Amino acid sequence: MGSVVDPAFVQAPEHRPKSTEDFRTLHLYHHVFPLYREACEKYAKAVNELAFKLLELIALTLGLPAKRLNGFFKDQSSIIRLNRYPPCPSPNLALGVGRHKDGGALTILAQDDVGGLDVKRRSDGEWIRVKPIPNSYVINIGDTFQVWSNDKYESAEHRVSVNSERERFSVPFFFNPARYVTVQPLEELIDEMNPAKYNGYKWGEFYKTRQNGNFKKLDVENIQIYHFKKAV
Repeated sequence: MGSVVDPAFVQAPEHRPKSTEDFRTLHLYHHVFPLYREACEKYAKAVNELAFKLLELIALTLGLPAKRLNGFFKDQSSIIRLNRYPPCPSPNLALGVGRHKDGGALTILAQDDVGGLDVKRRSDGEWIRVKPIPNSYVINIGDTFQVWSNDKYESAEHRVSVNSERERFSVPFFFNPARYVTVQPLEELIDEMNPAKYNGYKWGEFYKTRQNGNFKKLDVENIQIYHFKKAV
């Protein structure tokens, strides 16, 4: 297996369509589906407000001022994704999404009643189904928070299973910092007894490289935060 691409040499992605087809899709989005756009933007605003509330609550649990982390999101690169998983005739042979960890700070997941989200239990490696609860969100800590907290919080490995009878819908909101932010253990959480466990990295460069695949079988090993772990 090859070595990890040095993130210092990977440029952050740009917000622009990559093809003529992408431009056509954007045109349809803005002009043919105005109500759809309005609904998405309204939801994005609401869930973004929730994300900041969660951010402040988690900061308090770390003994930090509530708004200590807010500045990292001044030019945030957050994403909303609309997922549909159709019924699969052989669910034992396929996954909706393979095992992975979210690279950002937080993920706020809305899902229907079908279920399919599995989280890997750290104690024994078993996959545990996250039972859908009506009118609720699933909140997932991402890699960025694991590094900020110097491992006080841990990013959860998860996957999506499919079934043969019902399609499944989910709407994850990935709360990500600005692309220029350097992700590293917060200085308030490190001292002689608790030294920094990670070297810093640029979020935009990390995200760009991570998008090439997350735990996929590639010719080049995909980047993970453990690649930035300091030697003990």
